[in-house]
Amino acid sequence: MVALKETPSIKATPSAHILIMEDDLNVARGLKMVLDEDGYDVDLRDTGYGALDAMGQYQYDLLMADLRLPDIEGMQVIQKVRATNPSTGIIAMTGYATNDLAVDVMKLGARDFIAKPFTEEQIKAVIDEALAANLSEMDAMLVPPQAKKGIISIQKQEVLKVLTRTSDDKKFRNRLLKNGGDALGEYTLSLDAKTAIAVGNLKWINENVGELTQKQLMYVFRCLEKRDMLG
Repeated sequence: MVALKETPSIKATPSAHILIMEDDLNVARGLKMVLDEDGYDVDLRDTGYGALDAMGQYQYDLLMADLRLPDIEGMQVIQKVRATNPSTGIIAMTGYATNDLAVDVMKLGARDFIAKPFTEEQIKAVIDEALAANLSEMDAMLVPPQAKKGIISIQKQEVLKVLTRTSDDKKFRNRLLKNGGDALGEYTLSLDAKTAIAVGNLKWINENVGELTQKQLMYVFRCLEKRDMLG
């Protein structure tokens, strides 16, 4: 096994610090090259324990986690990282994607899920959404508790309206699948909420809205199916 450990680079300007946990050397280096070009500060680890060790030494904004590793399962790493580094966003990667696996990973705390092989545009979009969601969560922490309660209450109602409408209104559903958050301009939603709806982020929806009906869940499953097809 080729060790992928690299010394974190020092940059003149602050940038998102990303850890790639991937045992396929070609995939890891290719992904790092793409992210380096976008100005991210990127480290590589080729094992789960190596990634956990790095997480204990440095503060990462995002973990790109392959689910099949030579030492431990990626799901175990995600669970441990979520418990010890709650501010770090997590994107799960796998070449064996299924809807059930995606739901399980999101329940463990992953921000998003992407099937391999993916294009450069797809992975950049997923990373941008995850980092934007992290910033939204940090901003939300600055809102006074009483004001936050009112905002959450309104947003919860709006999210439920959108998800219910996706089941009843086929044209709206297709527009949402095609245009993402741009199709939600008429609703009172934060960027975080629009992103979660657009990509079918079940973890965020469950935490911020609550359990959904089977009717409301249909759109989330359609998002996962669309992602599998693109992968």
